[in-house]
Amino acid sequence: MTAHSTAHSTARPTVRNGTGPPAAISDEALLELSRRRPERFGELYDRYVGEIHAYLGRRLDRQAADDLTAEVFLAAFSKRATFDPRRGTVRPWLYGFAGNLIALHRRTEARRLAALQRSAGAHEEPEHGHEERVVIRVDAQSEQGRLAAELRALPDGDRDVLLLSALAELSHEEVAQALDIPYGTVGSRLSRVRRKLRAALGGVNPLHGGSDG
Repeated sequence: MTAHSTAHSTARPTVRNGTGPPAAISDEALLELSRRRPERFGELYDRYVGEIHAYLGRRLDRQAADDLTAEVFLAAFSKRATFDPRRGTVRPWLYGFAGNLIALHRRTEARRLAALQRSAGAHEEPEHGHEERVVIRVDAQSEQGRLAAELRALPDGDRDVLLLSALAELSHEEVAQALDIPYGTVGSRLSRVRRKLRAALGGVNPLHGGSDG
């Protein structure tokens, strides 16, 4: 069985509460149910395949996203019995698997950022990627190139925290769960990266949806 094939053999789950329309079963309850009924895991696939694929595409490229998305869900399926709801929710848990795969493809991410930097310097239209969500208030091509260079130069852990927050829009708590790091580490890394990027971009904070707190 694959996560992909299961996803297309099941319908959206619902539970009846006795009044009103059906209510969707929670991710956590659905994952627990999939331990006894493996085919139900396909419904989690349906819920999150689009955003996981998009995140991988923005971090790496479309081809890598096509190849790795199924691996994320296959890994999650094989380890679904280890999920502990006391440690967080299913969505950042899935991003944790995506992060593990990205860590194995750092060269691909570095090439992508280098290409974005070059295209900005050459005043070409950059390929769909980081800039659509991270470069929220950075419009000049030269500034986009500087941002790509700064992202490329970040330590891997800092870049992971920044882009889980900016691209996946995970909360600090969810980022901590996805990366299996302390909550306080997320805040300190984000603060450090924001200061660095603002300095590089002349005071502009490019973090989409982020606060300076």
